[in-house]
Amino acid sequence: MPSLPALLALLFICWAPLQAAASSWWSLAMSPVQRPEMFIIGAQPVCSQLPGLSAGQRKLCQLYQEHMAYIGEGARTGIRECQHQFRQRRWNCSTVDDASVFGRVLQIGSRETAFTYAVSAAGVVNAISRACREGELSTCGCSRAARPKDLPRDWLWGGCGDNVDYGYRFAKEFVDAREREKNFAKGSEEQGRVLMNLQNNEAGRRAVYKTADVACKCHGVSGSCSLKTCWLQLAEFRKVGDQLKEKYDSAAAMRITRRGKLELVNSRFKPPTPEDLVYVDPSPDYCLRDESTGSLGTRGRLCNKTSEGLDGCALMCCGRGYDQFKSVRTERCHCRFHWCCFVRCKKCTQVVDQFVCK
Repeated sequence: MPSLPALLALLFICWAPLQAAASSWWSLAMSPVQRPEMFIIGAQPVCSQLPGLSAGQRKLCQLYQEHMAYIGEGARTGIRECQHQFRQRRWNCSTVDDASVFGRVLQIGSRETAFTYAVSAAGVVNAISRACREGELSTCGCSRAARPKDLPRDWLWGGCGDNVDYGYRFAKEFVDAREREKNFAKGSEEQGRVLMNLQNNEAGRRAVYKTADVACKCHGVSGSCSLKTCWLQLAEFRKVGDQLKEKYDSAAAMRITRRGKLELVNSRFKPPTPEDLVYVDPSPDYCLRDESTGSLGTRGRLCNKTSEGLDGCALMCCGRGYDQFKSVRTERCHCRFHWCCFVRCKKCTQVVDQFVCK
C-alpha cells in the first residue's frame, strides 16, 4: 500500500493540471493590473505573476505590457454585460472567487459558455480601441478608417475616432492565443470545443466592429452647423450585448466531424456565419445546485410572481414554489430644482412584497 506522502504527491500531480486548465485570462478582471508607469524601469514585467495567462498570452504580455490593464478592463466590461443580459434567467452569469472566474459551468460547451466567450472578446476590442483613441497605448492612436462613401462631401472626415481596427487585431491575437496553442487529436471532442471557442471569440469581436458607426460634431457661428467634422465611434457596449444576446437565442448546435470540422447537428438549418454563436453541448437546466457542472441553482433567487417569462416564479423556481416576504424600500422622491443650482429631494419609504424561490 503506498505511503501517505506518495498519495499526497499523486493527488497534487492530478489536481495541479485541473487547476491550471480551469484558470483563464478573465481573472485579470478580478484584480486591477498595474499601469506600466508603476513598473520599475528595467525590471521584469509582472506577466509571470498574472494568473490565468497561457504561454502565448504571457509572451504577448511581455511585448505589450501597457495593454494588460485594458485587457482586464475589457474583461470586466464583458462580465458586467453578461450579468446584465442574464439577470432574469436561471443562469445569471455568476462569478466565483478563483482564477476560473465563472467556475465549472464553462467546462460545458453550452449556449451560455458561447455567450461568455463572445462578450469577453468583445470587451477587449472595446477597451483597447478606446485606449488607442485616448492616447494610452504607444503602439496605436486615433482611427485611420477610410472615409465612408456616403458621407456628404462638405463634411470633414478625420476627427479622433476609436481605433476599432487595432482593437480587433490585438484582441484576436491575444484572446485566441490560448485556443490556438492547444493541440488535440483531429475529430476529438476537445478539438470541437477549441473550434467552438474560436468561433464565438470571432463573433464577439465582429459585434463590436459591426456596431461602430460615424459620429459627427457641428461647427459654426452660434451652432449654425455650417460645417461638420466626423469620425468613427464605438457603439455603447449595451448595444453590443443586446446583439450578442440575440445571437445567443439563435445559436447553432454543432458537432465535430472526423475531418476536424464543425458541422450542424441539424442540416436543415442555415450554416452559421462568422457573426453567429455556436455550441456543442446541451445546457443544464440550472435549477439545482450541482458542483459537477458548476450550476448554482435558483434556490433563494428573487422572482416575479406576475410574470410568465423566464423571470417568473413558475419558471425561475423550477416548480418548487416560492416564499413571500415583505421588505422596506427607500427611494428619493418629491425632487425639486432650486435656483441656482441644486436639486433637493425627500426620502420616501414603502413596504413591498418580494418572492424568493424555495
